[in-house]
Amino acid sequence: MIVTMEFSEVVRRRRMVRSFTDEAVPAVAVQTMLANAVRAPSAGFSQGWAFLVLEDPDDVASFWRVTTPPERAGESSAWLRGMRTAPVLIVPLASETAYRDRYRERDKGSTPPGEQQWAAPYWQIDTGMASLLILQSAVDLGLGACFFGIPRPGQESFRNAFGVPAAFEPIGAIAVGHPDPDDRPGHSARTRTRRPLGDVVHRGRWHSPRDVEAP
Repeated sequence: MIVTMEFSEVVRRRRMVRSFTDEAVPAVAVQTMLANAVRAPSAGFSQGWAFLVLEDPDDVASFWRVTTPPERAGESSAWLRGMRTAPVLIVPLASETAYRDRYRERDKGSTPPGEQQWAAPYWQIDTGMASLLILQSAVDLGLGACFFGIPRPGQESFRNAFGVPAAFEPIGAIAVGHPDPDDRPGHSARTRTRRPLGDVVHRGRWHSPRDVEAP
């Protein structure tokens, strides 16, 4: 598949798409998204991620059945109705064990897992970076995608339904498909503005808005 979009355009156009047409997603597009995902950085090049791809309609339906809380099973919210139209689901999974095993190797200090000190759960962070590459790749391929969480109560049912090893934790799921022409940005995106760089970027020292002199 030919990529023609400028990177800055991919970044600008990326948004969460929550409703899809019934048009199939080409296998080559799915493969491209996954090939890009594994180019994400990972601590120690541990690459402790995995991706469960659900493309068969029965598998997609099973995912929604086992992950939807019982109290919402009969719910007909616009969000659920739209998300259930996605023909492809990609579930990114992170393995803490893979990272701890990597950092017990000689070139990483041979530190036993129980003595390792991690500033952050990089297995989740790195898998999140891989997930963003999937989202951006979807835009570049003319598709839409939405990252969403799997409710905690449904995660064990998800593991059992799809044979996911205990060492891998789902950090969420990504719905992929051709955007429905009537799909619109979510409520938050419609009612909240993007924070300006001046509010979030601090150069040299942390500052509050009052620290910055008016031009």
